[in-house]
Amino acid sequence: MDAGISAAVAALRGGGVVAYPTEAVWGLGCDPHDEAAVRELFRLKQRPAGVGVLLIGSSFAQLSGYVGTLPEAALERTRASWPGASTWVFPASARVPRWIRGDHAGVALRVTAHPVAAALCEAFGGALVSTSANRHGEPPMRDAADVRAAFGAELAAVVDGALGGLDRPTPIRDALSGETLRA
Repeated sequence: MDAGISAAVAALRGGGVVAYPTEAVWGLGCDPHDEAAVRELFRLKQRPAGVGVLLIGSSFAQLSGYVGTLPEAALERTRASWPGASTWVFPASARVPRWIRGDHAGVALRVTAHPVAAALCEAFGGALVSTSANRHGEPPMRDAADVRAAFGAELAAVVDGALGGLDRPTPIRDALSGETLRA
């Protein structure tokens, strides 16, 4: 296993917030079931807790437990877009902590195609919180040096790697209707 991934996994298991490249921007992540880690992520971003965060996984198996009741056709549509740069909002199962959903009934999920983000999820053994690396309301960061300058020692680890080539964050769609929520 890559040393950067190993250090990040140790940091995640210790309740830390880590930074890593994604399809379009640098992301901040933590263990979605560690409420203190999620609160720390929100503090770092200066983000209101009611907004909620999305989860990424390296496979649908890592995310399926977060999905509530969904018609088979809708599930097939979402799975056909993965792995890839498509984020879907699903009805949340009882497994989704309130600090992940925020003020929403659903949960945003993505099976990432980014090799570093996917390797991090795989090594961690489950889904991770994934939100853009930036202070709330500011543009997402696209460079590791900017992430280190902005967050510095407040991050438990930074996993080096290149962005995935998209020019903006992934689109978000509703899994039930297929409606685009963020282009």
